[in-house]
Amino acid sequence: MTAAWPRCSFAADAAGDPREGTAPPGDRWFLVEHPGPWPSDALAALPVAGSALAGWAEEAAGRVLLVRRPGRTPAGAARRWFRVDARPGHESVRTGTYADEAELSAAVAAPGDPHGGPLVLVCTHGRHDTCCAVRGRPVAAALAGADAGPVWECSHVGGCRFAPAVVLLPHGYVLGGLSPQGAAAAAAAYRDGHLDAAAVRGRSALPPAVQAAQHHARKATGATGVDALRPVHTAWDDLHDGTVEWHVDLAAPHCTVVLHERLVPTGRPLTCAATAPGALRVFDLVKVT
Repeated sequence: MTAAWPRCSFAADAAGDPREGTAPPGDRWFLVEHPGPWPSDALAALPVAGSALAGWAEEAAGRVLLVRRPGRTPAGAARRWFRVDARPGHESVRTGTYADEAELSAAVAAPGDPHGGPLVLVCTHGRHDTCCAVRGRPVAAALAGADAGPVWECSHVGGCRFAPAVVLLPHGYVLGGLSPQGAAAAAAAYRDGHLDAAAVRGRSALPPAVQAAQHHARKATGATGVDALRPVHTAWDDLHDGTVEWHVDLAAPHCTVVLHERLVPTGRPLTCAATAPGALRVFDLVKVT
């Protein structure tokens, strides 16, 4: 008999899974407007350009997502693409339109037009994980109601157990566990150059240990700026007991964070689609100086 596991995000909430250090990796993001339906593997919806986009993602350490406006997409409307550089100090968004899917293969290198202002993505990819649809769609609707301009539903981001996943571009900050009201407040704060520190899972262009270090440094210093706590130097040491010790130096404001990284078995699947228990990567705070 198959175990009746609870939905992954509700189980993670009940267990208090730590969010810090869980933003999926991505130096760059390429967004393709596609009204759907979206298959479980989003790139399968782009049979002509999918292989070229996957090649770009591998070469550029990037991520490719499908996006759509919350609600119904008007028939015949031009479809957009966005190419985002989320690396610290290189933040930018270029955009263009496409009429035929084959044009997307060239869009990854096209100059495009500068896009002003942020982009806010909400994962609503229910065919990949039910929690993303159940928790993501109300958040997308609330964000669109507050300011429809920058808001897009998107395909699978990663870390479904922290649904709803909200991505703030161009910086690439990934948030989790927000209510519709909290998400609207977090998006407004981001437009003003600040972060809802409690919801931040991390920044996609930074390694997990640095993401976690920034989280603890935000709590210790109160820094909320999107460009605060810039990583300066990172070192690690294997403690030979299944633990890795990290020393992360940050600037503006300056501090050093010491963390212990370990794997913790959970006894439950970590996504709604998984069938076997998984393990969490956890970063325990040792000290902030």
